[in-house]
Amino acid sequence: HSVQIPSGANGVSGGQPEFIPLLTRAAVAAGVDGIFLEVHDNPAAAKSDGANALDLKNLRPLLETLLAIHQAAVR
Repeated sequence: HSVQIPSGANGVSGGQPEFIPLLTRAAVAAGVDGIFLEVHDNPAAAKSDGANALDLKNLRPLLETLLAIHQAAVR
């Protein structure tokens, strides 16, 4: 939940999923062994963690980018 914004006065937590690509790219470049992502086909309708979820349509391009970064980093 690196992109989660804890709940405030209204008791509802939020998130900044727009930072998921940046944070995962940095983590892979730094050599992490794995990533964990909240992914949903409609984050706004997710029953849990939608505010922290990557939209499913963005998963494949992100994973392709992460694999390319990993391959470059291990050389």
